[in-house]
Amino acid sequence: MIRHRLHWLLLPMLLVFGTAGCGTFMAHRMVQAPNTYPQWFAPEAPVELAYSPKFLTNFPEQFVAVGPPLARLCYRLVEPADYHLTISSTNWLEHGNKRTEFKFHADIPAQPNVWTLTPRGTVVLLHGYALAQFSMAPWALRLAQEGWQCVLVDLRGHGKSTGKQIYYGVQEVHDLSQLLDELGQAGRLKEPVAAFGESYGAVMALRWKMVEQRIRTVVAFTPYAGLSNTVLNLRHEYADWLPKTLIKAGLKQLPNVLGTPAAELDTTTELARSPLRALLVAGAEDKITPASDVQQLYALALPGSKFIVVPDATHETLTYSFADLVPPVLTWLSGNVGQGNSVDSPGIMAEFDLHSLLNQDPSYMVDGAGIVH
Repeated sequence: MIRHRLHWLLLPMLLVFGTAGCGTFMAHRMVQAPNTYPQWFAPEAPVELAYSPKFLTNFPEQFVAVGPPLARLCYRLVEPADYHLTISSTNWLEHGNKRTEFKFHADIPAQPNVWTLTPRGTVVLLHGYALAQFSMAPWALRLAQEGWQCVLVDLRGHGKSTGKQIYYGVQEVHDLSQLLDELGQAGRLKEPVAAFGESYGAVMALRWKMVEQRIRTVVAFTPYAGLSNTVLNLRHEYADWLPKTLIKAGLKQLPNVLGTPAAELDTTTELARSPLRALLVAGAEDKITPASDVQQLYALALPGSKFIVVPDATHETLTYSFADLVPPVLTWLSGNVGQGNSVDSPGIMAEFDLHSLLNQDPSYMVDGAGIVH
């Protein structure tokens, strides 16, 4: 059984060079590829994933050259099959802090299902900052057993992908389009295509849809509205001993280091410029990307978008709240990407429009956000 403890490396210099005090130096640490830092530098997030080694090794690693700047992205294809994914969770206290382990089991290799030869489409799954494709593997298996070909990818500077620095979406969206080109040239791109991300990956998914016509729709779990506020929230939750002024100095210089206007690093700016339709999901207990931040994005999205808040979910646990999220995600994909509903999920939750729902039932409220009961 493999266990992955999620780590927060969004600001690696918090623990490495936090006392340097130089804004430009701090900004360069903010863009340094997360996979170049030792894991032991990072504070641990309170979530652990446990699964068999076959969970990923059964799906061969593949690589595609992207850029410029040059990098190689590592990805895996997960074909539709009957994986029979099951999930269990365990909570405990460790040094007074709540910890959660999510355990996943699947039949791998799996028996073919009715979609193995003719997938309903492709879903590209995008992980959070300083994580890698393993963090979205459970969703890949769950969606694949519903007929979707899934692509797990390590973003630039993450996991086994290369790249000296990250760009907070400015370059990554072009990397991902080059990945689609590679799949298309190999005859392995099954359209229509959806982008599905968590946290940093959710922002990548939204930004990608703005520039890539082949993306039909987006599922975004806990996407941040403003980068600076999210970074400061991470400092508060994981390194509150570090003076806030040091982080602010780095954030002030970050646009110069990236050669990008400051406002363009915020998802609100990009979504206001290029609104789109998406399924947006927040956690009621998320202290990194509060539900109110995700609600800002929902207010900018096109009509027909959906906004869900999952009770009791934190930033770290929301992605694995399968009981709450599988039904609306499957319904969203079926209605906005594929044709018809899932044959395996008769209990799919009906899609809802937040404003209509709140008008009908004001009990669906947490800081103005809709809740999945």
